[in-house]
Amino acid sequence: MTENRASGPTPGQRARYQELDSGLTTVEQRIAEACAAAGRPRDEVTLVVVTKTYPASDVKLLSMLGVEHVAENRDQDAAPKAEECRDLPLSWHFVGQLQTNKVRSVLRYADRVHSVDRLRLVEALSAGVLKAERAPLGCLIQVDLGADSATGEFTTGRGGALPGAVPELADALAAAPGLRLDGVMAVAPLLGRFAGNPRAAFGRLAEIASRVREVHPAATMVSAGMSGDLEQAIAAGATHVRVGTAVLGARPPLG
Repeated sequence: MTENRASGPTPGQRARYQELDSGLTTVEQRIAEACAAAGRPRDEVTLVVVTKTYPASDVKLLSMLGVEHVAENRDQDAAPKAEECRDLPLSWHFVGQLQTNKVRSVLRYADRVHSVDRLRLVEALSAGVLKAERAPLGCLIQVDLGADSATGEFTTGRGGALPGAVPELADALAAAPGLRLDGVMAVAPLLGRFAGNPRAAFGRLAEIASRVREVHPAATMVSAGMSGDLEQAIAAGATHVRVGTAVLGARPPLG
């Protein structure tokens, strides 16, 4: 993370700026300690700050503090926020379930979509990128680890592809014009054999990621870990952690 303090906060923003600075400092220390415990260099892990439900003013302050990667999960909130912050040196990640009717809007600002979970979405994203004539879109396959059982024949309803569907999705993404297969993503599940055991869940994701890389060596991203379990994710090999509350504080209610 690089410092960008040339344009500092206004007097009215000072208190919030200091809150965010404190949150970032704490999270950065946690990441550094987790990397050290895992025997990994700190620069192997990228912090993506999840700014969903927080205002564009917070995103601007985070940029002043050197944050380079932010994430959103609802296009209706993300699109106006990204537009208001369009001049900032930020990379925008879309991490929520994505309906095909939102693809055109998301492609206006997203550099990466972490939640590709079906072939129809691959097709819609590819067509949208080509129509928009924009830069290639980085894509991660979201894996539903709660569905990882002996048969894998159920889903948890939280989004994500069944583990057995990942190879086909990876091949489709790698072949799709305008898309770039960057890796895999998952959330620690609330159901299934990994419920309550994020380290084991993320270990399973690491296995899936390794199999994807055997066929697609450039797909090196493993997006895993949030405020409550980033240490377990880093121990299992996560390259990107998605942290919101630990940086920004308790979330305001959804509108």
